[in-house]
Amino acid sequence: MKRIQSKFVTVKDIAKKAGVSPNTVSRALNNRPDISQTTKNKILKIAREMGYVRNVYATILKSNVTHTIGVIMSDSSNPFFSEVFKGIDKAAREKDYQIIIMNSEGVYENEERFIKTLLERRVDGILLFPMQESYEDIRELVKEHFPIVLVGREIDEWNVDEIFSDEVKGGYIATKHLLEKGCKRIKMITDQLYNSASLGRLEGYKKALQEKGIPFCEENVKLCHHIHEGYHVQAGYDKTIEMLQRKEEFDGVFCYNDLIAYGVIKALKENGFRIPEDVSVIGYDDIAFSRLIEPQLTTIKVKKFEMGYEAFQMLHKRITAKKINNSSTRKVLDVELIVRDS
Repeated sequence: MKRIQSKFVTVKDIAKKAGVSPNTVSRALNNRPDISQTTKNKILKIAREMGYVRNVYATILKSNVTHTIGVIMSDSSNPFFSEVFKGIDKAAREKDYQIIIMNSEGVYENEERFIKTLLERRVDGILLFPMQESYEDIRELVKEHFPIVLVGREIDEWNVDEIFSDEVKGGYIATKHLLEKGCKRIKMITDQLYNSASLGRLEGYKKALQEKGIPFCEENVKLCHHIHEGYHVQAGYDKTIEMLQRKEEFDGVFCYNDLIAYGVIKALKENGFRIPEDVSVIGYDDIAFSRLIEPQLTTIKVKKFEMGYEAFQMLHKRITAKKINNSSTRKVLDVELIVRDS
């Protein structure tokens, strides 16, 4: 078994073995054109044989660029985020960027702390899925013109790059679909309303009801206080059991995401309800599992991969800009109704 080196090989070590100057070795390792191919091949061969590893930190000190970004997600247990991350990862690899991922677990204090940690690691920029419980952490980054893109959320009054889905449309077409199926007493189980996605979907829900002449009832909107930290399915289950115990009447449920919908379906089945004959259920996000549960879940499809891919592109453009651009970019991605069996 080959012994692991206790000391990293340096440019000087390679130069000594190759019989050239450290400057020549540096030019070869950096693929500079001002060196013959023969010499370059010889140096690269020796470097491989000696187990040379590039000193990234030395490069950072010289260039002040790390080619690393930070990604702060609010709940890595939710498959929605892993699908968005696929887009981020593909775009980052195309530009030869590394990624540091952090999971805030839906806790604002974690979000604040992770931003500080990423800045200490000298990342070139940050993709943030913000909690929106407070904006102090983001405010400082915007003030200092640090490259940041908000993903999946919008802040109207701020000059910050952001990419998100058309949440009002999503809430509207979800509720309209339930109404067209004959539902008249539709519950909405959602996240806290400081969350712009939740607020937008609620606006769409209200719009669809209004068009049908059904008065909006605040009691039909159920807020989940523990929607993060992997609690989604349980939140949907608990809220449904709570509604049944209170003998609330409903024939349709619009869920903030697919995971909550799974919990709703489980609770309804356990209590003898048929889906969709007795109660129709619609989710949001269209994660892969929604085609596998019974009944298959009707849901709102979000462009998850595109969201991640475009978010990185926006961030990279901000990172590589030659001068500070005070105007911000807002991208709104379309959503689509996916009709299945629920």
